Amino acid sequence: MNEKAIRAMRDFLDAVGVDIEARGMEKTPERVAQMYQFLFDGMGKDTSDIWGETFDAGSDGIVAVRNIPFYSMCEHHLVPFFGEVSIAYLPKDGRVAGFSKFSKLVEVLSHQPQLQERLTAQIAAAVQRDLGARGVLVVVEAKQLCMTMRGDLAHGTRTVTSEKNGVFQTDSALYQQAWMILGGEKS
Repeated sequence: MNEKAIRAMRDFLDAVGVDIEARGMEKTPERVAQMYQFLFDGMGKDTSDIWGETFDAGSDGIVAVRNIPFYSMCEHHLVPFFGEVSIAYLPKDGRVAGFSKFSKLVEVLSHQPQLQERLTAQIAAAVQRDLGARGVLVVVEAKQLCMTMRGDLAHGTRTVTSEKNGVFQTDSALYQQAWMILGGEKS
């Protein structure tokens, strides 16, 4: 157990007026410290380690993995944002990764203090760099609890971010095809 984090949580709760001696609160600092250790276990991890073996698909078509669930912590307020990630990529020489590896990629990159825009860009960059993909399109749709719990209380608001790289930046027909595969409307 991380004693420094437990002490800090105890001090924090005391500073904001929470009685940690109240019934049910006695172990809250330990539980919160343990939870945040899990929520931030993606920090410092190298995404290239998650892919394992790649396979020859015998095809040069676009591959998509849609609706990967994720949650992360907004680095501004340390409250959750969560939603789904969809990834389309154009493999290099028909070499593809196992589909479950994309979920692991999203987990590693989302398990750290984040911004949705940065998370989207990091996922696209990792797929291109780690797999040598010729092009990548990533779309992230999420609910930001910092928007719904404070300020304007914008309940039901969802934010959408996208990032493209490689041939999807230069070939509009391939980009349109990837966008359609991910469920986008024709523009």
